[in-house]
Amino acid sequence: MRAEASRRSRAIFLLALLVIIWGVNWVIAKKTLEFVSPIWVTAFRLVPACLVFFVLCIATKQLRIPVRADIPIIFSIGWLHMVGFSILVSVGLQYLPAGKSIVLAYTTPLWVLPAAWLFLNESFTPRRILGLIIGMSGLVLILQPSAMDWGDRNVLIGHGFVLLGALLWAISIVYGRAHKWVTPLFALLPWQMLVGSVTQVLLAFAFEGMPHIDWSVEVVLLVGFGSLFGNGIAYWLMNIVSRDLPAAGVSMGLLGVPLIALLCSSLFLGEVLGPALLIATVLIIVGIVLGTLPKSRRAT
Repeated sequence: MRAEASRRSRAIFLLALLVIIWGVNWVIAKKTLEFVSPIWVTAFRLVPACLVFFVLCIATKQLRIPVRADIPIIFSIGWLHMVGFSILVSVGLQYLPAGKSIVLAYTTPLWVLPAAWLFLNESFTPRRILGLIIGMSGLVLILQPSAMDWGDRNVLIGHGFVLLGALLWAISIVYGRAHKWVTPLFALLPWQMLVGSVTQVLLAFAFEGMPHIDWSVEVVLLVGFGSLFGNGIAYWLMNIVSRDLPAAGVSMGLLGVPLIALLCSSLFLGEVLGPALLIATVLIIVGIVLGTLPKSRRAT
Protein backbone atom coordinates (compact mmCIF):
# COMPACT_ATOMS: atom_id res chain seq x y z
CA MET A 1 0.00 0.00 0.00
CA ARG A 2 2.81 2.42 0.89
CA ALA A 3 4.59 1.74 -2.41
CA GLU A 4 1.36 2.29 -4.32
CA ALA A 5 0.72 5.58 -2.50
CA SER A 6 4.27 6.71 -3.22
CA ARG A 7 3.87 5.92 -6.90
CA ARG A 8 0.60 7.84 -7.09
CA SER A 9 2.15 10.83 -5.30
CA ARG A 10 5.01 10.86 -7.76
CA ALA A 11 2.57 10.62 -10.66
CA ILE A 12 0.60 13.60 -9.34
CA PHE A 13 3.80 15.67 -9.09
CA LEU A 14 4.80 14.70 -12.63
CA LEU A 15 1.33 15.58 -13.86
CA ALA A 16 1.73 19.08 -12.39
CA LEU A 17 5.08 19.45 -14.15
CA LEU A 18 3.50 18.28 -17.40
CA VAL A 19 0.76 20.89 -17.04
CA ILE A 20 3.30 23.71 -16.75
CA ILE A 21 5.36 22.51 -19.71
CA TRP A 22 2.39 22.10 -22.03
CA GLY A 23 0.83 25.38 -20.93
CA VAL A 24 3.96 27.34 -21.84
CA ASN A 25 4.54 25.24 -24.94
CA TRP A 26 1.18 26.27 -26.40
CA VAL A 27 2.36 29.87 -26.71
CA ILE A 28 5.73 28.67 -28.02
CA ALA A 29 3.93 26.68 -30.73
CA LYS A 30 1.82 29.68 -31.78
CA LYS A 31 4.94 31.83 -32.04
CA THR A 32 6.84 29.18 -34.01
CA LEU A 33 4.11 29.16 -36.68
CA GLU A 34 5.26 32.65 -37.66
CA PHE A 35 8.44 31.08 -39.06
CA VAL A 36 7.64 27.44 -39.91
CA SER A 37 4.70 25.73 -41.66
CA PRO A 38 2.42 23.71 -39.32
CA ILE A 39 3.36 20.12 -40.13
CA TRP A 40 7.06 20.92 -40.28
CA VAL A 41 6.68 22.61 -36.88
CA THR A 42 5.62 19.31 -35.38
CA ALA A 43 8.32 17.37 -37.25
CA PHE A 44 11.14 19.72 -36.24
CA ARG A 45 10.07 19.34 -32.62
CA LEU A 46 9.65 15.58 -32.59
CA VAL A 47 12.58 14.34 -34.69
CA PRO A 48 15.35 15.85 -32.48
CA ALA A 49 13.53 14.70 -29.34
CA CYS A 50 13.39 11.19 -30.79
CA LEU A 51 17.14 11.17 -31.45
CA VAL A 52 17.89 12.46 -27.94
CA PHE A 53 15.83 9.75 -26.29
CA PHE A 54 17.40 7.00 -28.35
CA VAL A 55 20.82 8.25 -27.22
CA LEU A 56 19.65 8.39 -23.59
CA CYS A 57 18.28 4.87 -23.72
CA ILE A 58 21.50 3.57 -25.26
CA ALA A 59 23.66 5.45 -22.73
CA THR A 60 21.63 4.13 -19.79
CA LYS A 61 21.38 0.64 -21.33
CA GLN A 62 17.58 0.84 -21.33
CA LEU A 63 17.04 0.52 -25.06
CA ARG A 64 15.02 -2.60 -25.78
CA ILE A 65 13.40 -4.13 -28.80
CA PRO A 66 9.66 -3.86 -28.09
CA VAL A 67 7.83 -7.08 -27.37
CA ARG A 68 4.76 -7.92 -29.41
CA ALA A 69 2.41 -7.05 -26.54
CA ASP A 70 3.63 -3.43 -26.54
CA ILE A 71 3.42 -2.84 -30.29
CA PRO A 72 -0.19 -1.55 -30.09
CA ILE A 73 0.67 1.09 -27.46
CA ILE A 74 3.66 2.24 -29.53
CA PHE A 75 1.53 2.88 -32.59
CA SER A 76 -1.52 4.18 -30.72
CA ILE A 77 0.42 6.90 -28.88
CA GLY A 78 2.70 7.52 -31.85
CA TRP A 79 -0.16 8.03 -34.30
CA LEU A 80 -3.06 9.28 -32.18
CA HIS A 81 -1.24 11.73 -29.95
CA MET A 82 2.18 12.52 -31.38
CA VAL A 83 0.94 12.72 -34.98
CA GLY A 84 -2.84 13.16 -34.96
CA PHE A 85 -3.26 15.59 -32.08
CA SER A 86 -0.06 17.53 -32.79
CA ILE A 87 -0.61 18.07 -36.51
CA LEU A 88 -4.34 18.79 -36.33
CA VAL A 89 -3.86 21.35 -33.57
CA SER A 90 -0.85 22.90 -35.31
CA VAL A 91 -2.88 23.40 -38.49
CA GLY A 92 -5.91 24.68 -36.57
CA LEU A 93 -3.74 27.07 -34.56
CA GLN A 94 -3.02 29.00 -37.78
CA TYR A 95 -6.66 30.05 -38.03
CA LEU A 96 -7.57 30.60 -34.38
CA PRO A 97 -6.27 32.76 -31.53
CA ALA A 98 -4.12 30.78 -29.12
CA GLY A 99 -6.58 31.35 -26.27
CA LYS A 100 -9.59 29.99 -28.12
CA SER A 101 -7.71 27.07 -29.61
CA ILE A 102 -6.31 25.96 -26.25
CA VAL A 103 -9.79 25.80 -24.72
CA LEU A 104 -11.08 23.78 -27.68
CA ALA A 105 -8.11 21.42 -27.60
CA TYR A 106 -8.50 20.71 -23.91
CA THR A 107 -12.09 19.62 -24.19
CA THR A 108 -10.31 16.25 -24.30
CA PRO A 109 -11.61 15.26 -20.83
CA LEU A 110 -15.19 15.68 -22.05
CA TRP A 111 -14.55 13.02 -24.68
CA VAL A 112 -12.70 10.82 -22.18
CA LEU A 113 -15.73 10.58 -19.87
CA PRO A 114 -18.04 8.59 -22.19
CA ALA A 115 -15.10 6.67 -23.69
CA ALA A 116 -13.86 5.57 -20.25
CA TRP A 117 -17.40 4.47 -19.42
CA LEU A 118 -17.72 2.46 -22.62
CA PHE A 119 -14.28 0.85 -22.73
CA LEU A 120 -12.87 0.94 -19.17
CA ASN A 121 -16.11 0.27 -17.29
CA GLU A 122 -15.69 3.49 -15.30
CA SER A 123 -18.99 4.58 -13.75
CA PHE A 124 -21.09 7.16 -15.59
CA THR A 125 -23.04 8.60 -12.67
CA PRO A 126 -25.67 11.38 -12.78
CA ARG A 127 -23.01 13.81 -11.57
CA ARG A 128 -20.74 12.90 -14.46
CA ILE A 129 -23.62 13.24 -16.90
CA LEU A 130 -24.34 16.70 -15.44
CA GLY A 131 -20.68 17.58 -15.79
CA LEU A 132 -20.69 16.48 -19.42
CA ILE A 133 -23.78 18.62 -20.13
CA ILE A 134 -22.24 21.69 -18.47
CA GLY A 135 -18.95 21.18 -20.25
CA MET A 136 -20.65 20.79 -23.61
CA SER A 137 -22.63 23.97 -22.99
CA GLY A 138 -19.30 25.76 -22.61
CA LEU A 139 -18.16 24.23 -25.89
CA VAL A 140 -21.33 25.49 -27.60
CA LEU A 141 -20.74 28.96 -26.15
CA ILE A 142 -17.19 29.17 -27.44
CA LEU A 143 -18.20 27.84 -30.87
CA GLN A 144 -21.35 30.01 -31.11
CA PRO A 145 -22.81 27.98 -34.02
CA SER A 146 -25.44 30.62 -34.87
CA ALA A 147 -22.79 33.32 -35.27
CA MET A 148 -20.19 31.15 -37.00
CA ASP A 149 -19.57 31.72 -40.70
CA TRP A 150 -20.10 28.17 -41.94
CA GLY A 151 -19.06 29.21 -45.43
CA ASP A 152 -15.61 30.30 -44.30
CA ARG A 153 -13.22 27.42 -44.96
CA ASN A 154 -10.59 28.77 -42.57
CA VAL A 155 -13.10 28.96 -39.71
CA LEU A 156 -14.17 25.36 -40.28
CA ILE A 157 -10.58 24.12 -40.52
CA GLY A 158 -9.52 25.98 -37.39
CA HIS A 159 -12.35 24.75 -35.18
CA GLY A 160 -12.78 21.32 -36.76
CA PHE A 161 -9.12 20.31 -36.74
CA VAL A 162 -8.56 21.32 -33.13
CA LEU A 163 -11.66 19.47 -31.94
CA LEU A 164 -10.73 16.37 -33.94
CA GLY A 165 -7.27 16.51 -32.38
CA ALA A 166 -8.87 16.60 -28.93
CA LEU A 167 -10.90 13.51 -29.78
CA LEU A 168 -7.80 11.60 -30.93
CA TRP A 169 -6.00 12.54 -27.73
CA ALA A 170 -8.92 11.27 -25.66
CA ILE A 171 -8.74 7.92 -27.42
CA SER A 172 -5.00 7.80 -26.69
CA ILE A 173 -5.55 8.47 -22.97
CA VAL A 174 -8.18 5.76 -22.62
CA TYR A 175 -6.12 3.20 -24.50
CA GLY A 176 -2.99 4.05 -22.50
CA ARG A 177 -4.87 3.31 -19.30
CA ALA A 178 -6.31 0.03 -20.59
CA HIS A 179 -3.05 -1.31 -22.05
CA LYS A 180 -1.14 -3.98 -20.12
CA TRP A 181 2.35 -2.53 -20.10
CA VAL A 182 5.25 -4.99 -20.46
CA THR A 183 8.30 -2.91 -21.43
CA PRO A 184 9.35 0.00 -19.15
CA LEU A 185 7.98 3.36 -20.24
CA PHE A 186 11.37 4.99 -20.83
CA ALA A 187 12.38 2.16 -23.14
CA LEU A 188 9.17 2.44 -25.17
CA LEU A 189 9.20 6.19 -25.62
CA PRO A 190 11.88 6.35 -28.36
CA TRP A 191 9.92 3.83 -30.44
CA GLN A 192 6.71 5.82 -30.03
CA MET A 193 8.59 8.95 -31.05
CA LEU A 194 10.16 7.12 -34.00
CA VAL A 195 6.72 6.15 -35.29
CA GLY A 196 5.57 9.73 -34.83
CA SER A 197 8.70 11.26 -36.38
CA VAL A 198 8.68 9.14 -39.53
CA THR A 199 4.96 9.73 -40.03
CA GLN A 200 5.25 13.49 -39.48
CA VAL A 201 8.17 13.87 -41.90
CA LEU A 202 6.34 11.88 -44.58
CA LEU A 203 3.20 13.97 -44.12
CA ALA A 204 5.22 17.20 -44.14
CA PHE A 205 6.87 16.35 -47.46
CA ALA A 206 3.55 15.17 -48.90
CA PHE A 207 1.51 18.26 -47.96
CA GLU A 208 4.04 21.08 -47.54
CA GLY A 209 7.06 20.08 -49.62
CA MET A 210 10.62 21.09 -48.72
CA PRO A 211 10.75 23.44 -45.72
CA HIS A 212 11.84 27.03 -46.38
CA ILE A 213 12.91 28.54 -43.07
CA ASP A 214 14.92 31.66 -42.25
CA TRP A 215 16.83 30.20 -39.31
CA SER A 216 17.77 32.54 -36.47
CA VAL A 217 18.56 32.28 -32.77
CA GLU A 218 14.89 32.91 -31.97
CA VAL A 219 13.69 30.14 -34.27
CA VAL A 220 16.26 27.68 -32.90
CA LEU A 221 15.20 28.46 -29.31
CA LEU A 222 11.50 28.12 -30.15
CA VAL A 223 11.98 24.80 -31.92
CA GLY A 224 14.42 23.61 -29.26
CA PHE A 225 12.00 24.23 -26.39
CA GLY A 226 9.19 22.50 -28.24
CA SER A 227 11.43 19.55 -29.04
CA LEU A 228 13.06 18.93 -25.67
CA PHE A 229 10.30 19.96 -23.29
CA GLY A 230 7.07 20.13 -25.29
CA ASN A 231 7.62 16.77 -26.94
CA GLY A 232 10.35 14.61 -25.41
CA ILE A 233 9.98 15.19 -21.67
CA ALA A 234 6.25 15.87 -21.89
CA TYR A 235 5.45 12.63 -23.72
CA TRP A 236 7.47 10.64 -21.21
CA LEU A 237 5.55 12.29 -18.36
CA MET A 238 2.25 11.65 -20.11
CA ASN A 239 3.03 7.96 -20.43
CA ILE A 240 3.81 7.71 -16.72
CA VAL A 241 0.72 9.51 -15.47
CA SER A 242 -1.56 7.64 -17.90
CA ARG A 243 -0.29 4.38 -16.44
CA ASP A 244 -0.28 5.33 -12.75
CA LEU A 245 -3.43 7.47 -12.48
CA PRO A 246 -7.06 6.85 -13.51
CA ALA A 247 -7.96 8.13 -16.97
CA ALA A 248 -10.47 10.58 -15.51
CA GLY A 249 -7.91 11.83 -12.99
CA VAL A 250 -5.36 12.52 -15.72
CA SER A 251 -7.99 14.41 -17.67
CA MET A 252 -8.91 16.57 -14.68
CA GLY A 253 -5.27 17.34 -13.96
CA LEU A 254 -4.75 18.51 -17.52
CA LEU A 255 -7.26 21.30 -16.84
CA GLY A 256 -4.32 23.35 -15.64
CA VAL A 257 -2.84 23.47 -19.15
CA PRO A 258 -5.44 25.82 -20.70
CA LEU A 259 -5.36 28.07 -17.63
CA ILE A 260 -1.60 28.52 -17.91
CA ALA A 261 -1.79 28.83 -21.69
CA LEU A 262 -4.55 31.45 -21.49
CA LEU A 263 -2.47 33.49 -19.06
CA CYS A 264 0.63 33.20 -21.24
CA SER A 265 -1.26 34.06 -24.44
CA SER A 266 -2.52 37.23 -22.80
CA LEU A 267 0.85 38.19 -21.30
CA PHE A 268 3.15 37.30 -24.19
CA LEU A 269 0.95 37.38 -27.30
CA GLY A 270 -1.25 40.30 -26.28
CA GLU A 271 -4.49 38.40 -26.87
CA VAL A 272 -7.63 39.84 -25.33
CA LEU A 273 -9.56 37.27 -23.31
CA GLY A 274 -13.18 38.20 -24.02
CA PRO A 275 -16.08 37.42 -21.67
CA ALA A 276 -17.51 34.66 -23.89
CA LEU A 277 -14.18 32.83 -23.91
CA LEU A 278 -13.73 33.18 -20.16
CA ILE A 279 -17.30 32.04 -19.38
CA ALA A 280 -16.93 29.10 -21.76
CA THR A 281 -13.64 28.18 -20.09
CA VAL A 282 -15.29 28.23 -16.66
CA LEU A 283 -18.20 26.08 -17.87
CA ILE A 284 -15.87 23.53 -19.43
CA ILE A 285 -13.69 23.37 -16.32
CA VAL A 286 -16.70 23.05 -14.00
CA GLY A 287 -18.11 20.33 -16.23
CA ILE A 288 -14.86 18.40 -16.22
CA VAL A 289 -14.45 18.74 -12.46
CA LEU A 290 -17.97 17.41 -11.90
CA GLY A 291 -17.33 14.61 -14.33
CA THR A 292 -13.95 13.49 -13.06
CA LEU A 293 -13.78 14.08 -9.32
CA PRO A 294 -13.82 10.76 -7.46
CA LYS A 295 -16.91 9.94 -5.48
CA SER A 296 -16.57 11.04 -1.86
CA ARG A 297 -16.70 8.40 0.81
CA ARG A 298 -18.88 8.85 3.84
CA ALA A 299 -17.51 7.98 7.20
CA THR A 300 -19.07 4.94 8.74
